[in-house]
Parts: sequence; C-alpha cells; structure tokens
Amino acid sequence: MALFGLFKSKKESLDKGLEKTRESVFSKISRVVVGKSKVDDQVLDDLEEVLVTSDVGVDTTLKIIKRIEERVSKDKYVNAEELNTILKEEIIALLEENKAGEVKNFEEDLNKKPYVMMVVGVNGVGKTTTIGKLANQFKGAGKKVVVGAADTFRAAAIDQLVVWGERAGVPVISQQMGSDPASVAFDTLQSAVNQNADVVIIDTAGRLHNKIGLMSELSKIKRVMQKVVPDAPHEILLVLDASTGQNAFEQAKQFIAATEVNALALTKLDGTAKGGVVIGISDQFKIPVKYIGVGEKIDDLQLFNRQMFVESLFQSKSIK
Repeated sequence: MALFGLFKSKKESLDKGLEKTRESVFSKISRVVVGKSKVDDQVLDDLEEVLVTSDVGVDTTLKIIKRIEERVSKDKYVNAEELNTILKEEIIALLEENKAGEVKNFEEDLNKKPYVMMVVGVNGVGKTTTIGKLANQFKGAGKKVVVGAADTFRAAAIDQLVVWGERAGVPVISQQMGSDPASVAFDTLQSAVNQNADVVIIDTAGRLHNKIGLMSELSKIKRVMQKVVPDAPHEILLVLDASTGQNAFEQAKQFIAATEVNALALTKLDGTAKGGVVIGISDQFKIPVKYIGVGEKIDDLQLFNRQMFVESLFQSKSIK
C-alpha cells in the first residue's frame, strides 16, 4: 500500500510537471487526426511539424515518422485514431534503445562503494539544486552521502550547496572561493572513504569558457579523484535545463566533447512547454536520461521512467 501510494504521488507530480508541454504541444497531436479516417501523407506531415516544434529535434522526428510509416504500411493501420498508440509505442521504443529510464530505484545503480558521481553543466540549469535533491533522495534510500563543492569559481555556488546539504542532512566538503577544484574533490573522496560513505557527489564549475579549458579542468578533477578511488568517477551526470529547448542540445554537445558523460538529468520540466527535448536529447546522444526535475520541492527530482513519462505526455485530461 505504501509503495502504491509513493508511485501514485510520483505520477501525480509528473503529470503536474508535464502539464505545460502536454497542453501547448502534445495536445496538438489530437488535432492532427481530427476528421481524418486514415493515416495519410497529410497526417504524417502535420505530425512531423508538431514534433519538430515541440523540440523533439529534426533528426529524431524524422526517425519517428519513418517508423510510423513502416508500422502503418506493415500493420495495415488505416484508422487515424490509432496514431496516438503507435506514436507512444515508438517513442517508448526509442527511449528503451537508449537505455533511458533503466534505473528503477535510487539504490539499484550503486555498484561501487563509494559510488562517485561528478556533476557537470552550465550555470543556471539547476545543477546545484539537482545535487541537493539527489543527496536527499540517496539519504532517504538509507545511503550515507558526502557532497563536494568543487565549483570554486563562484562563492554563491559553494554557499548554495552548503544550504542544500543542511536541508538534506548531508555533509558538504568545501574550501574558499578560488581554491583548486581538484583539491576539493580529493578532500571530499578522502572524507567519504574515512566515513565509509555509500555515495559521493562532486559539483563542478558551470562555465563553458572554452572546450579546451573545460576538458582540462574536468580531466584534472578525475585524475586527482582516482588517487583516492582508482575507478572514479563512476557516473558523470550532465544536467540540462529542459526549458532552453534546442540550446540544451548545444550544451550537451559541448560537455560530451569535454568529458565522458554517461547519464543525463533534465530539469525545470514543470516550467516549460519544451518537454519533447527529453526524447530528442536521449536519441541524438545515445546517453540515458536518468533523472528529471518536475518541481521546486526537495523531493521533486524523479528517476526517469520512460513508460510513465510518455503516458503522461499523451494523457488527455490535464491535472489542475
């Protein structure tokens, strides 16, 4: 019963968080098929336009349209009302191919101790907030967490992370503004090992000054961490602001070129109609979406569930 209640609560939060995307974009899909008796070229052209304008991205949209054309031809679908079902199935299949939404709970992926996460992303995407919420979720799952404030470029970033650490009830290792980020990461891992911590989350500077400088800084942090934990980091999480739409694609390109990103977090889905970017980014970069932010509360960071996400996008009734 408690588990069902938790699932229901997360579904309600997701539905609320995706309301703007659902109402302003994906509701247009239903209008594509109004008055149509079959899925014809006009329906597919209209659907293509809806997907592109919802920030799914051109390449991913063309891939989805091609799959639908093949389904309509092979399965002899002629009823336009079935288009929604086909579209949902193909989007879920794309996300599944890219392993988006594979992790089912916050304990499942922790196959190392300490499990070291390095979090990257530009300033303003909700990176520090995401770290605080992650720390809270891991602690709620019974894990001992240590956070490192290695974004020493901005004093505000250190202060903000300390506040989040207090809210989540986890220690934050920090130094003065302008300190060597790698030194902070080293101290954090040493502290985590000494405390027998389960999870370490390292914040990093959020500036994209240039690709070479970014790569050098992140590489140095990794090398120094490996002096304490030889195979660290186990996860490099790129945080992207879903509300920036196509700009999120460009940020992803920059960080993926600079370091070995292996997980994505999409934030601020509750404040945007551009939720389709989740689908496009997962497909284009072949990196799984692991977390999504659907609100400002400390428990509004969710593990990405592809089935629940797509069902929420296409449901007809809005959550008030």
